[in-house]
Amino acid sequence: MLASPAEALIRTAQASRCPGSAHRCRSGVDNGTVSDESGPIPRRSASRTARLASLPINAAGRATLGLGKRLSGRSAEEVTLELQQQTADQIFAVLGQLKGGAMKFGQAMSVFEAAFPEEVAAPYRAALTKLQEAAPPMPVRTVHAVLAQQLGSRWGERFRDFDDKAAAAASIGQVHRGTWRDGRAVAIKVQYPGAGPALMADLNQLARFARLFGMLAPGMDVKPLITEIKDRVSEELDYALEANSQRAFAAAYAGDADIHVPRVVASAPKVIISEWIEGIPLSTIIERGTSAQRNRAGLLLATLHFSGPERARLLHADPHPGNFRLMPDGRLGVIDFGAVARLPEGHPEPIGRMARLALEGQAPAVLAELRKEGFVRPNIVVDAQATLDYLQPILAPIAGDHFAFSRDWMRREAARIADPRSEANKLARQLNLPPAYLMIHRVTIGSIGVLSQLGAEGNFRQILQRWMPGFAG
Repeated sequence: MLASPAEALIRTAQASRCPGSAHRCRSGVDNGTVSDESGPIPRRSASRTARLASLPINAAGRATLGLGKRLSGRSAEEVTLELQQQTADQIFAVLGQLKGGAMKFGQAMSVFEAAFPEEVAAPYRAALTKLQEAAPPMPVRTVHAVLAQQLGSRWGERFRDFDDKAAAAASIGQVHRGTWRDGRAVAIKVQYPGAGPALMADLNQLARFARLFGMLAPGMDVKPLITEIKDRVSEELDYALEANSQRAFAAAYAGDADIHVPRVVASAPKVIISEWIEGIPLSTIIERGTSAQRNRAGLLLATLHFSGPERARLLHADPHPGNFRLMPDGRLGVIDFGAVARLPEGHPEPIGRMARLALEGQAPAVLAELRKEGFVRPNIVVDAQATLDYLQPILAPIAGDHFAFSRDWMRREAARIADPRSEANKLARQLNLPPAYLMIHRVTIGSIGVLSQLGAEGNFRQILQRWMPGFAG
């Protein structure tokens, strides 16, 4: 059930509809009454649990049916692919309906789609893209109730115009377009009532069914991803904290020729109002963008990733394509700051230094740095040259003055490391990821996933030479 304050919001929503003479509603959603199961997040935990519980049950049924098809003469490859397609269809349909933690998980996983084998990735691509930007909206009266609670009963007087139809929806909130009282076009981000409890309930259920997601790609372990999402839930639910992060990024990139961060106009714990920006979502560019758009978006995404810690002392930590727009003037617009890593000292210098040493072929020095930073524990014996052989292919994008990212490249790297028979896999199991580097590592891999989906090419080494401490020597 939703917490009692949210219940009160729903009961009093009618009184707050379209307050203030300056407010003109453009309603694109039914304003009718809300049943117990309406709204973007199912209000009863039993409903969420039932939907998630249907996943392994139906998967078991499909597996039994698949066995029958194999006995009838169909090849194992045909049956496996069919089962994967059917499982994916149901997984992503359920995730999209649930939102909350399930939606957040789906978005996070979609970043790594480029690493899946093609025969696995192809059936899921359309569903993953939908998860990145589309989801059912919450009822209009609920939106108005949240705004009344957060901005005051006369919230409508703050706007010249407010569009009741959601412009975008995601895991814990949705965005509406409006015109601020000074004439600026603004984006109004409204958090779903009860988002926190629903999000945690979904994540706990998903953790129970984590093995099912191994059907997407053999050997994939989603439990660490779910754990990390749970760890940062409180920050993502705190819109006041997000607004402050956005303000810091906006100040750091004010007037920048390549990256644009919209300024925050007003904020409250459950609402953020910021300047509206026009542009093409990266998810659209991934699907049908030109080579020039792909390359431009990729280079700017990499620039944001490596320059943020230096310029804002923050790392944008949610690199899924729905958070970025390629604007008409060629700048990269960044529109979500719910997940950031605070790096008061900037990007850790040892990362740049180790990358440079590895590209120079200095195996003993690389191993010494890895031990010093805790990537190799004191009691672990590894070969210096084997360690270098493991790292150098991963560093290919910054080895020269030009690199072309692709799904094929990322799949080869993922397969090389995931294959339990490979030397790379054996070495990877001996390495440690220190807690201080966990978020940076995850965001870097996620950004590489998006670059691979884009198929971006260009001089990425130059970006590190400019922004990565320790890399240029």
